[in-house]
Amino acid sequence: MKFSLFSVVVLLMIACGTAKSDGNPEETIAQGKEVVCFVYHRFGDDRFASTNVSIDHFKAHLQYLKDHNYQVLTFAEAIQYLKGDGPAQKTAVITIDDGYKSFFENGLPVLREYGFPASLYINTETVGGSDYMTWAQIKQTKDAGIEIGNHTHSHAYFLNQPASSRYKNFEAELQKSQDLIKEQLGEAPVTFAYPYGELDAKMKAIVSEYFEAAAAQNSGVIGASTDLMRCPRFPMSEYYSDPKKFAEKARMHVPEVTVDQKSFMLPAGQETPSLKVTFHNDDLQLDQLQCFVQGGDCAISRDGNKVSVKSETSIANRRRTLYTLTVPDKSGNWYWYSHLWINPEVN
Repeated sequence: MKFSLFSVVVLLMIACGTAKSDGNPEETIAQGKEVVCFVYHRFGDDRFASTNVSIDHFKAHLQYLKDHNYQVLTFAEAIQYLKGDGPAQKTAVITIDDGYKSFFENGLPVLREYGFPASLYINTETVGGSDYMTWAQIKQTKDAGIEIGNHTHSHAYFLNQPASSRYKNFEAELQKSQDLIKEQLGEAPVTFAYPYGELDAKMKAIVSEYFEAAAAQNSGVIGASTDLMRCPRFPMSEYYSDPKKFAEKARMHVPEVTVDQKSFMLPAGQETPSLKVTFHNDDLQLDQLQCFVQGGDCAISRDGNKVSVKSETSIANRRRTLYTLTVPDKSGNWYWYSHLWINPEVN
């Protein structure tokens, strides 16, 4: 059933249909095209600094995109742009997770002011809850040009569930949310965002059966070397949303890389895992490469275009830890790549 539903949605929503990602993004994304994607949660809600952005900062973000002639698309539109044969142009995507009321009350009016679209990912179980948008508000949001995406039903920590039931539960929640959103809004989503940015290989495979693309929460830029089933997004909150920091991230590029780690899962018994990255861009100044590890320092070793990085202290006591690499090219442009380690043993 899910394949026939998916086919109907694609025919309704995408005039020029494309095949879903097969895990080999090099065959689907046009070389030279990039999309910088940002993720927000709350707007003008000072109770939750870790997930909130001030309205002044949000306006500054959108003003920067306007002033610098960015094409602002929904996530679904951006995937079609990446796959299409049109010319490359500066492209940005605004995504919002969870469907908090503060987006409807404070964030959506700003988007309307600038005439920009966005993509809203809702966990359908909480719709109408005390701090969440109602279905009527979500319908108004959709009518305002905002894409509505799937964020599962319960927004659970699926990696905490035993493997014997995890994948059945995960797929059941995807289907339940698809059905509820279609029932309420007339269309089922074609894109997805992982709760907490957490996934494993089997979860990603299930997502690929339902959606054109999926958003994770490791930072970075979407491009030719990106797996469309775990697209990176830059987080925007009061810790990261200073307009200067936003502008720096909006100007970032995606390096052409291959990595030795296909999984986000922290390898068993490894408290300071190594990440080996091979860079394929000819003009990168790898002698100026910088590495950042959340909560600690990073050790770097390099052999030509092959780089190995690792935390100098244990990351085993953190549930999610980012390794982030930045490097300039000879023209002064900066490139960003990050890898997320997840340790489900930490609650």
